[in-house]
Amino acid sequence: MVELALDPRRQEQAREYTRKIRYLLIIDLTLGAIFLLVVLLSGLSDGLRNLLEFHYAATVALYFLVLMLSYSIISAPLSFYRGFILPHRYGLSHQGWRSWLADGAKELFLGLTLGTGIVVVIYLFLRDFTNLWWLLAFAFMIVVTVMMTRMAPILLLPLFFKLEPLSDGELRQRLLALAERCQTRIRDVFQINFSSKTTTGNAMLMGWGGTRRIALSDTLLQEYTPEEIEVIMAHELGHHRHRDIARLIVAQSALMLLGFYLVNLTLRWAVPKLGFDGISDVAALPLLILVLAAFVLVAAPLANAYGRHLERAADRYALTATANPDAFATMLTKLTNQNLTESEPGRWAELLFYDHPPYYKRIELAHKYRSRENE
Repeated sequence: MVELALDPRRQEQAREYTRKIRYLLIIDLTLGAIFLLVVLLSGLSDGLRNLLEFHYAATVALYFLVLMLSYSIISAPLSFYRGFILPHRYGLSHQGWRSWLADGAKELFLGLTLGTGIVVVIYLFLRDFTNLWWLLAFAFMIVVTVMMTRMAPILLLPLFFKLEPLSDGELRQRLLALAERCQTRIRDVFQINFSSKTTTGNAMLMGWGGTRRIALSDTLLQEYTPEEIEVIMAHELGHHRHRDIARLIVAQSALMLLGFYLVNLTLRWAVPKLGFDGISDVAALPLLILVLAAFVLVAAPLANAYGRHLERAADRYALTATANPDAFATMLTKLTNQNLTESEPGRWAELLFYDHPPYYKRIELAHKYRSRENE
């Protein structure tokens, strides 16, 4: 098998960058937990709720907005260092600070809008269906998850990047033919102007049904051969053929149901001790967030393990669909170098942080495919 070699300098940078990002994640989680505990235990939460005595839904919405905006201000230096300084320092971004701030403002607005709607609905369930709220909240979140999975890439991606039909007609026909062989109906193939902001590469199969489309970053189109791009899309089509979106939604739903149930138990135990006016008291929102966040952290290794399982299956599908392990291997090497990904993380790092198999395991899979092919 002919393979490119990983760039040793890029791998050294990848290890440094990954280590710093993880340190910043720990700092962010710690800072967020301290912030929520201070608000919860200092009387600030009661004071804020009393200050916002309006209609119940309006009180919940305003409380959530003030809480989130306050933390956004407190964590702004950390966000700037992690999202702007580090990517520029390691050559992953060349986006100007004004453009970065504009994107951050869009993300904040969208997050607050969606988050406010979700929190208001959940607290209405808490107030009106005290015993069954966690089941209703779970069902509501399933609907939100399905809708966002279907529409978010189509509606949100154009807010940050320009999408246009793929200009390379030969590559477009090649990818549409691949989709047809994989029995997947595709509306069209688009290119995304990633190069306006970042040096990283990405590709995706967006949407469901009639909205399904292939999207390739121009940073891939500039650096990768048609064979390598075909392997990337075969991987994405493998996810579709295996119905991985539905599988992920089912798996996430099981975890979500357990999470809401644990929140329900915690609220019923802790709210009387903290002196709040029942579990529907919005002043207990910091506790709800803390419990959910803790559950997500504990469940992350399990979710990551399932993600790696699905990704391995998609890799096998891509190798079978294209019968091109050479292109698969060179694509992985280019992408690992380009996106500054650590090729061989420690076992604990893989378990805790990786929802894709690491580079070295994916290369081993290509070797095994080649060996079977040569037998």
